[in-house]
Parts: sequence; structure tokens; C-alpha cells
Amino acid sequence: MGGRSSSPLDKRQQQHLRGQVDALLRNFLPLYRGQLAASILKQISRELGPQELAGCQLLHSKKLPRVREHRGPLTQLWGHPPQWQPVFCVLRGDGRLEWFSHREEYENGGRPLGSTALTGYTILTSQREYLRRLDALCPDSSGDHTQEEPDPLLEMPVNFPLFLQHPFRRHLCFSAATGEAQRAWRLALQGGIRLRGTVLQRSQAPAALAFLDAIRLYRQHQGHFGHDDVTLGSDAEVLTTVLMRELLPELRAQTLPGLRGAGRARAWAWTELLDAVDAVVLAAASAGLRAFQNEKDELLAALERTIRPDVDQMLRQRARVAGRLRAEVQGPLESCLHRKVDVQLPRVTQTLLNTVEAALVAVQALLAQGMDRLSRHLRGKPSGVRLRKEVYSFGEMPWDPELMQTSYREAERSQGRLRQLVAPFGFLGTQSVVFGAQDLAQQLMADAVTTFLQLADQCLTTALDCNQAAQQLEKVRGRVLKKFQSDSGSAQKRFIRRWQICIFLPFVLSQLEPSCKAGLPEFEGDVLAVGSPALTIEGIYEDVIQGVLLQRIDRELKKALGASDVSCALDGCSEAPWDQEGADEETEAQRGTFSRQPGSCTEVQPLCLLPSPGTLRS
Repeated sequence: MGGRSSSPLDKRQQQHLRGQVDALLRNFLPLYRGQLAASILKQISRELGPQELAGCQLLHSKKLPRVREHRGPLTQLWGHPPQWQPVFCVLRGDGRLEWFSHREEYENGGRPLGSTALTGYTILTSQREYLRRLDALCPDSSGDHTQEEPDPLLEMPVNFPLFLQHPFRRHLCFSAATGEAQRAWRLALQGGIRLRGTVLQRSQAPAALAFLDAIRLYRQHQGHFGHDDVTLGSDAEVLTTVLMRELLPELRAQTLPGLRGAGRARAWAWTELLDAVDAVVLAAASAGLRAFQNEKDELLAALERTIRPDVDQMLRQRARVAGRLRAEVQGPLESCLHRKVDVQLPRVTQTLLNTVEAALVAVQALLAQGMDRLSRHLRGKPSGVRLRKEVYSFGEMPWDPELMQTSYREAERSQGRLRQLVAPFGFLGTQSVVFGAQDLAQQLMADAVTTFLQLADQCLTTALDCNQAAQQLEKVRGRVLKKFQSDSGSAQKRFIRRWQICIFLPFVLSQLEPSCKAGLPEFEGDVLAVGSPALTIEGIYEDVIQGVLLQRIDRELKKALGASDVSCALDGCSEAPWDQEGADEETEAQRGTFSRQPGSCTEVQPLCLLPSPGTLRS
């Protein structure tokens, strides 16, 4: 099955879907505006608060989060009727997959036969597993597939398949020529799926944080308190997923019985219909957010002007209201935490620690091996061309999917265990947790590589021979590993803290909803007196709940990490719940692409070590 073709939806159906998107935006955008104000207040309060005494030790890599471009021939099941046909596929650095009729078409700048952003896809390399999932989409009441029409997938068994399955888009069925090619494509595609999925999670821009908070509030108002993977993707993709989930029961009831065909042919028709609906919804959501862009920019600027002069007064009033609210909810909150959360908190903490710690230990081992390899090459007095190649390879380590796979695989090992532990709390976002750990591993590797190359460039001079240069690199190696250990220790603690909040806060809020939410209106007057949308009684209430929960989480972290780690366990984690973590500066929707990452240093290119006779520097 190929890219998007002519839509099976008529104009009336498409217009109805656009109306559904308009209704969603009418309900969502007021929440988004409110969270933009709250996000600006949080940002200003952090700026005015005490700064960390000890920040990150590693230099920040400013390289764009990206996927290493991958391309090559595959066979694809596409067309009407579907047939296996050769194509030339290209995975772009931004996580978009394109396929062409042949290599020359790509090299000559021709238009692709199809393309898709990899957000939300799942890769399957088992034909049997894919067919099982396909059968489950439109189950036959008889359960008998023997009378179905011949199936192209069964007519030509696939030796090295790559099935890309999506909950709301048509499936993409590819086949590689060899097992080695299949593995290379699988690793590359997995990187693209993760990159596209975590664009908002990596951001620390106020607009991105506000958007995620607004999505959470919108879903809470719909009765969905548990965190799940709905927030994977860009802002328009997230809104599309939210609406598609709302539309799915109605679509199944109204259209599934009328689909022609049987068995897998019917399932394919269902995926094509969903794909058409998804395309209309995504286009309308994107258009709606673009239309809101100017208003959002003006609102952010106005909020900055109005909040900053009065921030002290607003924070004092917030603290007064929070104190009264805390006294009001303390009893029910402590009872809920004691009965529901405390029993599972140690297990969840340890599982999250295992997830991220194993991934970062693997990164440290890869980093040490890479630095040792450079030192060995220096001692061997390599040619300038060979050394440039080795330095380039070292600089590309964070983006090498095969090399980083050992770390990424470690992040996945605890997923099943974590899913079992958090399911009773309504948390269905374990894929987001795994992606977050993998993003963290890649970011720390990129920071460490950048730091090593810059420190090496500073200490190597033309006066050094190869052995002396290798000795200098070994000293740099030790410094970088110490910096890495410091940063990875702090990062994994922030990681655990963040996901503990995502797991337990929505659950606690849902448990307290009947007893505590009803008393909030009596505090409304104190908040309205401030006259700023940045302060809401609902926001203060959630901050109070989160603050008490964080105290529990911090105590458990100290137990899990041991007394020796207490001093650094919560670096950068204030008791107030205003410490969102991220990597990018802007959302995808703000620029239409992935943004650079923050850092105070000049980026070191991977070819900064240029050898001349006896040295690494030119």
C-alpha cells in the first residue's frame, strides 16, 4: 500500500470533518491561551529565582536533532490492485520517508511516488505478526479465512519484510533484499519514528509547554486523566490524534459494516478510509494552528509585558492561595497517597531507574570505546586522510543507529515491567518513556562528543608528536568521562522525577475530583483579584497536589539512590513544580522544522582535529 491517493470521502464528509476540527479548536484554544499565560509566569519566576550553583559539566551540542539519512532499493506493496513492485526509498534527516519509482528519479530531483512523516508508526518485521494484526482490524465473525480471495501478501511470502503500521493511516508494506538491509532499515526507521514523536517533549519553549498542558487539561475535561502516547508528534499531529480517537467509535459503527470485500481486503479498505479521514483532520488542524499563530505571538509578547512588572505580587498572591488550598486538601490528599500511591512508588521508581540507568551506562561504554579508538589511531601514526575519517566517525557517533542500538535496546528492556506497574494508575505512555530515555542517551552522547572534540582541540598543538598527542587525549578522556558521569547522574534523576509526575499526578487528580474540586470556587475571588490569566484556581490547585506528590517522590529517590547521592540527586529540581525539562527552543509548528538545541558554547565540527605530520591540528 502506497502513499495518499484520491480520497474515498466526498465533499460533504470532508466538510463535516473540518467542522469537527473547528469544534475541537473552539474548546481547546481557550485552554491553550490560559496555559500560555501560566507558562510565561513560570518562565519569569524561574529567571528571578536562585540559579543552580552547579550546572551541566558537558558542553551542549547545538546540532539539530536528526536522523542519519538512509536510502536504498526496497520492494513495496502498492497500487490498485496492490502488487509487490520495486521502489527506491529515502529516509530524510527530519524523519520523513519518501519512495520513488527508481534511483534515477530521486537523483534527478523528481517527485516521489509517496511520502509520509513517520510519527506514530510501529515497525514489524514478522509477516505472521502483521497479518495477525491486520485480521484483528476487521475480524470476520466466522473466523474462517479459507474462502477469502487470493491475498497478495500470501501469494508472495516476504523473506525480509518491513511493515509500517499506524493506528489512523494506511499501512506501508516493504521488503528488503537481505537480512542485513532489513536490519539497517529497521534501525533507521525507528530513529525517524522517535525523532518525529518527541518533537514537543524535547522543547522547553513556553509555547510548547503550554500546548502540552492544554492538551492534558482538555483531555481531563473529557474524562481522560491518564497520561498516554497521544502527545507524540507535532502540535497539529497531537490534535489530529486526539480527534481521531474521539471519532473512531462513530467511524467504526457507521462505515465499517458497509465496507466491501472480506478479510484482509476489507481491512485494507478500512485503513484507506482512516487514512483519508486522518489527512483531512490533519490539514484542518494545521490550518487552524497557523491561523492562531499571529494571535499567539502577540499574546506571548503582551503577557511578557504585563506579567513581568507585577510578577512579585502575583507570586505572593499565588503562595497565599496555595497555602489555604493545601490546608483544605491535605487530609484527602494524604489519604489517597497513602492508600493508592505509596505501595507502588518504590517499584515504579526502581523500574524507571533501571530503564534510564542501563541506557546511559551503555552510552558511557560506547563513548569510552570511541575515545580509545582515536588514541590508538594516533599512536599508530595514521595518514591525515585516515585520521580525518576516524575523527568524522567519532563525531557522528550520536547519529549512528547501529552503534547507538545497544543503548536504545537497554531503554526498552523494562518496558513490559513498567507497563504492568503503571496500568492501574491509567498510565498508557510507556512508549513515550522509552523514547524519552533514548532521546536522553543520544543527547548526552552528542554533548560528550562535542566536549571531547573541543577539549582535544584546545590541548593539541603542532609541537606534539603522535605519542604525546595520544597522551593528551587520554587526559581529555578522563575529564570527559567525569563530566559525563556527573551530567548523566543529574539527568537520570530529573528523568525519573518527570515521569513519576506523569504517572501519578493525573491519577491523584482523578481520585480527588469528587471530594476536592467542588470546593475550589470559594477561592476564586482571591485569584480574580489579581486580574491576570496567568493565575487560575485550577492551576494553583494542581500545583499544590503536585508539590505534595513531589515530596513523596523526592524521598523515594533518595532511598533508591543511596545516601551518598542525596546531595546531587535533585540538582535543578526545585520543590515547586515549575521545572519542565526539554531540549529544543521552539515547537515544530513555530518553525515548521526541528529547532536547534540550547547551549552556551560554540559548536565544534567533527573535523576540528585536522592532522599534519605528527599532530592532529592543521
